[in-house]
Amino acid sequence: MPYVFRNSDDRIAGLSDEAPYAGAEELDQSDPEVLEFLEHAKNELSSSDTDTIRVIEDVVDVLIRKKLILLTDLPVRAQQKLTERQRIRNELNGLDNLMVDEKDIL
Repeated sequence: MPYVFRNSDDRIAGLSDEAPYAGAEELDQSDPEVLEFLEHAKNELSSSDTDTIRVIEDVVDVLIRKKLILLTDLPVRAQQKLTERQRIRNELNGLDNLMVDEKDIL
């Protein structure tokens, strides 16, 4: 059963497998508060995945441009995925002029 850390609003702010102090609050893994905290944490991590992927792509692009690595140094599947994502981004960048704000609508 996890030990619970609470914030000033008495909501779960963290969980631990070990008691951080004697008499620490312990809840069952199936407790609704624990499940809610875990679901929220999972959603936060998931939402950061897209941004992290973009950062990794940008780092790989910089390394290739600086000739520190070659695209062909990467596994074939990684080459294919990077090439496909770059193609899609280029296509979407070409559509930028079609996207307008509400104020631009005639």
